[in-house]
Amino acid sequence: MTSTFPNISISTERLVLRPLDEDDVPALAEMMNDEQVVAWTSVPHPYTEADARHWITRLAPGERTGGHGIVLAVTEFLTQRLVGLVHLKNTDWRVRSSELAYVIAPWARGEGYASEAALAIAQWLFHDQEFERLELRTAADNTASQQVAQKIGCISEGVLRNAWIARARTEDGGWARVRTDVIVWSLLPEDLAGVGEQLADASGFTSYSDWN
Repeated sequence: MTSTFPNISISTERLVLRPLDEDDVPALAEMMNDEQVVAWTSVPHPYTEADARHWITRLAPGERTGGHGIVLAVTEFLTQRLVGLVHLKNTDWRVRSSELAYVIAPWARGEGYASEAALAIAQWLFHDQEFERLELRTAADNTASQQVAQKIGCISEGVLRNAWIARARTEDGGWARVRTDVIVWSLLPEDLAGVGEQLADASGFTSYSDWN
């Protein structure tokens, strides 16, 4: 029997993680066309509003109903502006393990939003869903994503050699496919001890979660 995550929202002091809706189409399309997103993810490029609508109305809901994971929009609490996405995927319900991916809009970077959102969904996954492992995979040269993993307490477990295809700008302004190593990170429930307080000290936010 396939298990599924509930259709939930998670709140922190600065953010609300909630299901995507069709009002997010323009902001999602803009975010997914950012150069850093294109470089380190496998999203179509150019990413159109039709792509965004298909993701919001079909693919993201299918992740949850199919038992594969859950996709949540990350929005600012005060402005309700879309600042990113978090995605639990490749969920193994027998092992109680899932993999986390995240994207942050270029204008919202440097605010600690990625770490805050990742920590919130990790706390929910461990405390509410009683999972035992969260995994992250980062391209070897994607230092920003690696810093997020470290900030929320992840442990580096090793390198998958030549395991991902990233994209790099060419001299003529196009994109070329480049193979890269992948670093595997893991987070266990006991790794979260003290992480919220450390992030609060570093970023100026209070870490807590409230889900419904």
